[in-house]
Amino acid sequence: MTDAHTAGPFIAAIDQGTTSTRCIVFDKDGRIVSVDQKEHEQIFPKPGWVEHDATEIWENVQEVVAAAVVKAGITAEDVKAIGITNQRETTLLWDKHTGEPVHNAIVWQDTRTDALCKELGRNVGQDRFRRQTGLPLASYFAGPKIRWLLDHVDGLRERAERGDILFGTMDSWVIWNLTGGTEGGVHVTDVTNASRTLLMNLHDMQWDQGIVRSMDIPAAVLPEIRSSAEVYGTASSGVLAGVPVASALGDQQAALFGQTCFSEGEAKSTYGTGTFMLMNTGNRPVNSYNGLLTTVGYRIGDQPTVYALEGSIAVTGSLVQWMRDQMGLIKSAAEVETLASSVDDNGGAYFVPAFSGLFAPYWRPDARGIIAGLTRYVTKAHIARAVLEATAWQTREISDAMTKDSGVELTTLKVDGGMTSNNLLMQMLTDFLDAPVVRPMVAETTCLGAAYAAGLAVGFWPDTDTLRANWRRAAEWTPRMDAATREREYKNWLKAVQRSMSWVDENTAEG
Repeated sequence: MTDAHTAGPFIAAIDQGTTSTRCIVFDKDGRIVSVDQKEHEQIFPKPGWVEHDATEIWENVQEVVAAAVVKAGITAEDVKAIGITNQRETTLLWDKHTGEPVHNAIVWQDTRTDALCKELGRNVGQDRFRRQTGLPLASYFAGPKIRWLLDHVDGLRERAERGDILFGTMDSWVIWNLTGGTEGGVHVTDVTNASRTLLMNLHDMQWDQGIVRSMDIPAAVLPEIRSSAEVYGTASSGVLAGVPVASALGDQQAALFGQTCFSEGEAKSTYGTGTFMLMNTGNRPVNSYNGLLTTVGYRIGDQPTVYALEGSIAVTGSLVQWMRDQMGLIKSAAEVETLASSVDDNGGAYFVPAFSGLFAPYWRPDARGIIAGLTRYVTKAHIARAVLEATAWQTREISDAMTKDSGVELTTLKVDGGMTSNNLLMQMLTDFLDAPVVRPMVAETTCLGAAYAAGLAVGFWPDTDTLRANWRRAAEWTPRMDAATREREYKNWLKAVQRSMSWVDENTAEG
């Protein structure tokens, strides 16, 4: 790095993710100055169980922060704030006197609480707490994971009731340790992470005491809920000692913020293994009747809360990997674009990748993947095209559900994630959505969102308008498809989706 590059001041963002932890240093223009990253172990004690060692993660946090600061050639004086973003829903309980976790963290993907969630649903089912929390009762969320630990770790419930045990998602664990741990560490979470526990009331942003009692969780373990952008405390040791810790956002919300989706109707979609799409719905929580989650988008200081609708697609990037690894139709992921571009259309073939059922907006675990409309005419190039179209049509379905729920039309879709390097897919997205699709210069939108929120909290950036001005597009795609073709193709796609359903019968085990 040249000295010109490292003229400060800076913001440091820590991204504690599912597979790795990294720290990125950003300058005033929202440009990356340095990055360091470290993976941590994925622990699978039983089928369907996924755990992380929280002590290993905290050690990695300290290492990547130190390394990123060294690489940038700067000191703590140059860094005005630290922002945090994190894998969501992953659940940890630790002893506040020793700082020791009482058990490995239970990761968001873990399904051990399935039976408990059914039991908690009583006669109401998975919508029992939806009105208050915006979420269905599902093993995905943190609340049931806390209850599982209390029920299964010897003596833990008694310690929790005595006030010796703290609960946190990974933001809380990192902030508590950064600000001193057993020596006065601050026990907080932010509204976005709290909104993924099934324990926070979306309407008053407080822990819902009725739900906390229903889940049989001692209230003493819960952190204080704060906004996403304010100074929670200062780092007490390490290379950034004395620097304010000033933001926390769950990763998908941080990407929404980093993409500067600050107005109602603005949405971002992150294309990775699966896809997460979030739409800003303004200052009101919108109940979903179309298979989406109602969640908190962000809250800046004492400004009103901004809400979002979230839709998730299980299989997007992993479908391209499947074509490569299981089918051998392509040798590299990038090749799918070349192959698909060699034909003008899908030749009448439609691919519904319901490998593990359908997620939003259907939530049909009985669905399985199908290719429909096959004739002798269809080649592997048509299949490649159908594979990319599957991602674009699934995005269109979530966008339609968002419009139905919120009454707000999608104005622009901002995209990030690995698949956005596929230009053909980006053109399909804009054609199928009939809205512009935009990719930003800085692809690390999650870290950038955490940095932006921390910077706002300490006055590094004056307001969100400044952040908007910082946001730079790398590429934009606009629709070229005529309406009649779009509607015909969408109708065919929806017919194919119907044919993927009811494949797995309740009484026939797969295997």
